[in-house]
Order: sequence, then structure tokens, then C-alpha cells
Amino acid sequence: MKVIEILNLNKELLKNFQKAGIRMDDVQYIDLFNEYLALVTRGEKVSYIVATLADKYSVSERKVYDLIKRFKSDCNLLAV
Repeated sequence: MKVIEILNLNKELLKNFQKAGIRMDDVQYIDLFNEYLALVTRGEKVSYIVATLADKYSVSERKVYDLIKRFKSDCNLLAV
């Protein structure tokens, strides 16, 4: 299957993602955010969680904080 064929199949969905401000590369961080939520639920401190996830996913702590903020945001606010 060609790239253009996949894009055509998912054109409307991709357009809606783009309008909502969703970045396609964020899909690789879904597990990171789910782990963040689980650790918060367990009562761990945010600074500990961020440091642990940054190390585990080989990203900076700043990136983890940015992802958390973006994933918690309302889609309509991102599109503005």
C-alpha cells in the first residue's frame, strides 16, 4: 500500500486531528502518559514521576512536563 492511499483512507480523521491541534508524533507518548496517570493515582510525587518517565522514555524532563500539559489540555484550546 502506498503512503497516499493510507492518507486518502484517513483524510477526514487526519484533518480533524490537525484542526484540534493534535500532533501525529505524540502517539509514541501515549504509554508514557498512561504510566503518568497510574503513578499519580498511586500517590507518587509529580517530580519523581517526571524524572522516572524521562529516564525510561529517553526524553528530557521538560518534554515530559510539556506532554503532560498538552495531553491534559482541551482539544479546542489547542486549535486556537
